[in-house]
Amino acid sequence: MEFDADAPPRSNTPEFTVSEISGAIKRTLEGEFGRVRVRGEITELKAYPSGHIYLALKDEGAKIRGIIWRFAVPRLSLKPENGMEVIATGKVSSYGERSDYQLIIDRIEFAGEGALLARIEQLRKKLGAEGLFDEARKRPLPLLPRLVGVVTSEKGAVIQDIRTTIARRFPRPILLWPVPVQGQGAAQQIAAAIEGFSRLPPGIERPDVLIVARGGGSLEDLMAFNDEAVLRAAASCPIPLISAVGHETDTTLIDFVSDRRAPTPTAAAELAVPARAELLAGLAHSAARLLQCGQGALDRARLRLSRLEARLPDLPGLVGAARQRLDDRAERLAMAPRALLAAKRAALDAIAPRLPHPRESLAGHRHSLALLQQRGAAALQRQLDRSQTALHRLPDPRGRLESRLREARARLEGLSGRLEGASYQGVLARGFALVRAESGEPVTSAAGIAAGARLSLTFQDGARMVTADDTAPGPAAPPAAPAAPRRPRRAAKPAAPEATPPAPEQGSLL
Repeated sequence: MEFDADAPPRSNTPEFTVSEISGAIKRTLEGEFGRVRVRGEITELKAYPSGHIYLALKDEGAKIRGIIWRFAVPRLSLKPENGMEVIATGKVSSYGERSDYQLIIDRIEFAGEGALLARIEQLRKKLGAEGLFDEARKRPLPLLPRLVGVVTSEKGAVIQDIRTTIARRFPRPILLWPVPVQGQGAAQQIAAAIEGFSRLPPGIERPDVLIVARGGGSLEDLMAFNDEAVLRAAASCPIPLISAVGHETDTTLIDFVSDRRAPTPTAAAELAVPARAELLAGLAHSAARLLQCGQGALDRARLRLSRLEARLPDLPGLVGAARQRLDDRAERLAMAPRALLAAKRAALDAIAPRLPHPRESLAGHRHSLALLQQRGAAALQRQLDRSQTALHRLPDPRGRLESRLREARARLEGLSGRLEGASYQGVLARGFALVRAESGEPVTSAAGIAAGARLSLTFQDGARMVTADDTAPGPAAPPAAPAAPRRPRRAAKPAAPEATPPAPEQGSLL
């Protein structure tokens, strides 16, 4: 055998391709582990449009990737979220393209009651801070609802218990909205049912009270009623809501949000409708008490009336006495005018002798009047004598009065002359005439008169109509100056010396 020094050294280690080693690892993992349950905290959760969910589970020392295929998502009992501590059930496999190993998950559940209770407590604090658990938000239940709404499973014993209890206590119609009460998607359907009752169309009667119920179960089975969507739907529901989830020892967050909490579905039905027998008994008791009260009031009123009747006077006797007084007053009234006239006549007869005769009164008044006339005539004569004496003592005013009259007459004549000189009638009396056009307007220039124009000439004693021609008149003589008005003569004053006429000025040589 020839030995080639240049050939590479051979080894007993087997040689694999990448695909072969990846497939071998995958078969080893799936064969060794099979189905496993892994506990950890969900992180890096991401849901793809294809429907698959990718996530990772981690604890204090490691992390493993996981995937939930689309067909397994509806079968999950809870909705995975980041930070949730769960136990995932599936098989370990690998992804050869990236050389990663991963967990194919087909079931997820909470990691024990401790994790569930911690999650519930966190949600309770959150909603409590928002005021969803306040007692002021609680509404009273109607006394007798016309329609009862129920949100529960249609196949369980819960709806049968509610039906029999309502039929036994007070039959009322029931409107059922069937929903799953546990498992994946149960919380969303319960929340949709509560909101659906709140938004019923006008053609469908809306319940007066709503019962959300289910039977007992483990904490995981009741987690749908601790879901935030269900709690918010119950808090915003306008219908009074009764929660009846689980048995008396079971407590869910919907019990704090609802208006009333019932320990069992049967107790919820008892809270929703009253007992008919109890209502009838209460009604009969109230009727008996009302009848007794009314009878007592009648008896007391009858007794009071009897006592008042005993204290009332004899009404027929009072009426007879009043009638007798009326007859007596009527008789006395008929006699009263005659008695009054007789009394007045007697009084007048007694006074008449003491009255004076009218003639004596007239004579006395005449005498008093004559005295007053005499005294008045004497006083008047004395006043006249005193006035005449005073008048004779005054100086004679006749000369002064005549002088003032002459001055006034002279002033009046002067004013009359000035008035006549200013009047156009005086001008017309001196031979002038007032010329007016045919329209009545005065004519002041000859140039404004057309040939053949009709003119009105007004004289002192009347007016005449004339026609103008083309002949121009000759030069007119200047009008005589109006005579100066005469002034009254006064006493002659000494004549002033005649003024010397001024010497004529010398003319200009140029």
